Amino acid sequence: MDLDGAVVLVTGASAGIGAATARLAAKAGARVVLAARRVDRIEALADELPDAIAIPTDLADSGQIPTAVQVALDTYGRIDVLVNNAGQGLHVPLEEVEADDFRAVLELNVVAPLIAMQAVLPAMRRQGAGAIVNVSSGTSRRVFPGLGAYAATKSALNMLSAVARAEWAADGVVVSTVYPVITATEFHDVLRAGSLTARPGMPPAQSPEQVAEVILELIRSGEEEAVLSY
Repeated sequence: MDLDGAVVLVTGASAGIGAATARLAAKAGARVVLAARRVDRIEALADELPDAIAIPTDLADSGQIPTAVQVALDTYGRIDVLVNNAGQGLHVPLEEVEADDFRAVLELNVVAPLIAMQAVLPAMRRQGAGAIVNVSSGTSRRVFPGLGAYAATKSALNMLSAVARAEWAADGVVVSTVYPVITATEFHDVLRAGSLTARPGMPPAQSPEQVAEVILELIRSGEEEAVLSY
């Protein structure tokens, strides 16, 4: 997909990978829709970009997601790309995982992306084309003790992505998955529970801009997945 003139909706756009993706998409000529909770940040980012709107959205509240999509459609008349980036970590050993924490992370990391995909699908079908990129995690492809609950949510997202890609291909909607590992963002400062501690085999952090470049390449190519090297 050519990003020039495309309408790109990015969730979790207030910082990190989401903000970097929004900036890079705008640089490529896209019109950007910023969805996140932190109103001041997405409004400041919208002011920074040439053609963007900020839609305050709590992705943990599933009822707000279709509303954000409708605002985007009312503003631009179409949605060409969805980047499901919003998420939260849960970095504690399995024996210490609280059920309420796991439910909350499942809601944000799995249920919210599904609802967002469902919300943009009718518009993409009408257009006969669309691209969805779901931001997963390299932790879902390797065993990292202490990250099992978080990795389980991303593994669920991986399957949703794979099945959506198969189910919607005939409609011209291409679903892809990106697998960052550790990214140098605020993500690890706002975990649902636990903390990031050095573990054997843990790779160095990647920049959000590196991940954003891979996301845009997936949008352009339509490839099924991209795994950032460890």
